[in-house]
Amino acid sequence: MKIGLAADHGGFDLKNQIAEWLRGAGFETTDLGAQAYDARDDYPDLVYPLAKAVAAGKVDRGIAVCGSGVGAAIVANKVKGVRAALITETYSARQGVEHDDMNLLCLGGRVIGTELARELIFAFAKAQYSGEERHNRRLQKLQQIENANNG
Repeated sequence: MKIGLAADHGGFDLKNQIAEWLRGAGFETTDLGAQAYDARDDYPDLVYPLAKAVAAGKVDRGIAVCGSGVGAAIVANKVKGVRAALITETYSARQGVEHDDMNLLCLGGRVIGTELARELIFAFAKAQYSGEERHNRRLQKLQQIENANNG
């Protein structure tokens, strides 16, 4: 599985740790930035390209990190085909993929500890969409809403 990563200054250090953890576990990573710490960068400039890469299938899933994770989730969900969520516990990291086909995990680099972040990224990365009828039905409804509002 190829996982894309992006972070602004608020998530820069955690993004780099996540990349190490994922590569160490055999995942392929694509770092979409920031490539260097810049206290003046803006999360939309970094998370938007990641969300576009997820939607286009250039990466299988994405992980975005900003200071709180909120901005990253807002930006990512502006891209058609992206299902992003700010996650703070392992049940939702796994269940979001299994039930809702979540494809972009958002984390807050300033509000989450590294051990919990590690648990969350692996719960997310290892989970698989169930494909159950009820989940497919709900996903189709989400796609209809997305299409009605985004052309």
